[in-house]
Amino acid sequence: MSTVTRIRATALAALGLALALLGPAAAHARETPAGAGPDPAPGPASARGLTPRVLPDHGPPPRRPEVFRGEGFDACAAPSAAAMRAWWDHSPYGAVGIYTSGAQRHCAQPRLTADWVRRVQAMGWRLIPVHVGLQAPCTSYAHKPRRIDPARAVEQGRQEAGEALAGLRALGLGAGSPVYLDVEAYHSADLGCARAVVDFASGWTQRLHESGHRAGYYSSLGSGLADLADAARAGTSPLPDAVWYARWDQRADTADNGALSRGLWPGHRRIHQYRGNVRETYGGVTLTIDRDLLDAPVALHRP
Repeated sequence: MSTVTRIRATALAALGLALALLGPAAAHARETPAGAGPDPAPGPASARGLTPRVLPDHGPPPRRPEVFRGEGFDACAAPSAAAMRAWWDHSPYGAVGIYTSGAQRHCAQPRLTADWVRRVQAMGWRLIPVHVGLQAPCTSYAHKPRRIDPARAVEQGRQEAGEALAGLRALGLGAGSPVYLDVEAYHSADLGCARAVVDFASGWTQRLHESGHRAGYYSSLGSGLADLADAARAGTSPLPDAVWYARWDQRADTADNGALSRGLWPGHRRIHQYRGNVRETYGGVTLTIDRDLLDAPVALHRP
């Protein structure tokens, strides 16, 4: 296990992490032997009425994750290797989100190949794999028209995880690497929609755990993360091992925030996307990015 902090384009030495990263017995509330469940005692239903559902689960892989702590970014399409070199040398960033799979990725990924992965990891970059598949039944995102079927949500989550695993393998990202499910914002007042999203995330997590991978989850703090947190408090299992929440509040931290309260995904399991759609230039290369602050698992490093 290595923890890497990147400050002003300098990779610091690996740091020791707390035993919270050791797997099912970890201090992370949802990596209990049951597979998921927050520190507070679970009740019969969530505050919004989400009845807890428990699926069989292998739990996260026993191998300790590689955790990155520091500044990162994500861009719609993987930048060129030359751009990544310029940004490694001159930017404050040390991790980058890459859209490794999914039928509803917004941008084509002509540069994202196994060779690109090897080259940028050799530079020192840490990678955050992202899968963009089916979206919430009640989302208003017209450019992502494929939706979760509430009656088949668990099954569809498992299918999407299978696609994500194939994407990781194609890029040479090995067992144990996490992949983050991208669920865009939706109308959080719709309880049936929330149920479908949570079931989908449970199926996603179950399938990734079976294959020796950690499950991640990206969504808006006000919808997808709020519903996932509500399900965790109720005792739903399994749920993703790490969360990546979008709240563009300009705060570069992973502190408790809104629905993401104390006891939910602590211990190096959070990414905060704190600013979006900004243009930045380093080393003469300009990119449009979202800014992230990481304290979470990333793809296993392959020097």
